[in-house]
Amino acid sequence: MQPKYPAEAESYRDTVRAFLAEKLPQNWKGIGQLDHAAAETFTKDWRKVLYEAGYLATGWPKEYGGGGLSPLEQVVVAEEFVRAGVPAGGSNDAFSIGMLGNTLLRWGTEEQKKHYIPRILSGSDLWCQGYSEPNAGSDLANLGTRAVLDGDQWIINGQKIWTSAGQSADHIFVLCRTDTDAPRHKGISFLLVDMRQPGVDVRPIKMMSGDSEFNETFFTDAVAPKENVVGGTNNGWAVAMTLLGFERGEAAATMPLRFMAEYDRLAAMARERGVADDPRIRQRLAFCYSKVKIMQLLGWRTLTGFLKGHHPGPDGSIFKLYWSEYHRVVTELAMDIMGADALVPNGRTPLSSFQTDDGSAPNSSGSWANTFLNARAGTIYAGTSQVQRNILGEMVLGLPKEPR
Repeated sequence: MQPKYPAEAESYRDTVRAFLAEKLPQNWKGIGQLDHAAAETFTKDWRKVLYEAGYLATGWPKEYGGGGLSPLEQVVVAEEFVRAGVPAGGSNDAFSIGMLGNTLLRWGTEEQKKHYIPRILSGSDLWCQGYSEPNAGSDLANLGTRAVLDGDQWIINGQKIWTSAGQSADHIFVLCRTDTDAPRHKGISFLLVDMRQPGVDVRPIKMMSGDSEFNETFFTDAVAPKENVVGGTNNGWAVAMTLLGFERGEAAATMPLRFMAEYDRLAAMARERGVADDPRIRQRLAFCYSKVKIMQLLGWRTLTGFLKGHHPGPDGSIFKLYWSEYHRVVTELAMDIMGADALVPNGRTPLSSFQTDDGSAPNSSGSWANTFLNARAGTIYAGTSQVQRNILGEMVLGLPKEPR
């Protein structure tokens, strides 16, 4: 089963392909063919190209600098970018555009939108997420970072952990407890904080892969203007849940495209290594292929919902649970296909540990082993698989809450 796009969408596809043909170098084979330094430089320069051409935040209203595209046109863009092996943005854009930008459009004041949205799109402000704490991971409402209003500014003290891309960010959106007497979910506020101040300390965390894409973030009398509360004081939980809906659900219509491209690279590696005809490997490859196709069906269902005006909610947990559990399995298969070579990884590692690079990426043991080591984290960050199942059971299926 393949969706049949209307003529207008296919016409727009021609526009996207013409843009890529004009802007990409001749004989371009995807970002995976570049070494690390060249790939990082390309990504930075490519983001400027996308910004100037209106291909960042393609679904946002044009009045806020977005592309004003329909959900279907956004999928067309994603399909063509994956086919060309180019990124859809910069390293912090999942947080800057995908999470905060979308949340500001829903909850922000006009002043906040006018100030931050243009800076997010231009890349002047690079954002990261301040949610989890050592004692408030899956139980996010247990957070202890405090913010106290002192005159016209908030004074923030506490610690966040697992701050993805915090090492490259200069701003952070932070969940803080602003009323210690209120019930756990009621006394939380969503604050916008500039990290370029003495009161913010970012410390990298070494991952199993050797990279440091996660960080600890400490706040010691850090400050934020009074007006930097999004959604109103003590209403941060509702804002946070909106943001998590975008984090978990909005990519459902486009993310399967990258997983299919990654699967194709895995199948090619199995053929290159002469194990594609091994019945055990073939069975596992078939299993992973079926999972990606089901993921595509979930994506098309999500796209259909977007076309009808549905916005991500608790049902976004379906996709988060599905892709994270799948990615653990498929990277285990990659390790088994490589055999003993997986024990001594070599060759180009991906730009990010979250997924192998797009395009005709090198199927090196270094690329797959690095991704394998981080795939375990996918079932934990942005809400553990157990938490996702509870959300689906309680908020989607209407089952009784789990006993405390």
